[in-house]
Amino acid sequence: MKMANSLRGEVLNLYKNLLYLGRDYPKGADYFKRRLKSVFLKNKDVKDPEKIKDLIGRGKFVMKELEALYFLRKYRAMKQRYYSDINKTN
Repeated sequence: MKMANSLRGEVLNLYKNLLYLGRDYPKGADYFKRRLKSVFLKNKDVKDPEKIKDLIGRGKFVMKELEALYFLRKYRAMKQRYYSDINKTN
């Protein structure tokens, strides 16, 4: 039972982190929130600790992908802002 409680905390923490990252999602925060909720509800009846750990790992992968997406978008915006003048003069 103790393992299930620790996994529950991990799942809740993952949900909160993904919800926070979803605020800047390109298709909109509402879209991301609906999709996130549906995915978590789809897997709410999973009881096997190994399967739960696999799903947590998948969620962490999605978090890393979102962070990479946001960093790339930020990089592109900064590159466009600071290097657009150089391209126009040549």
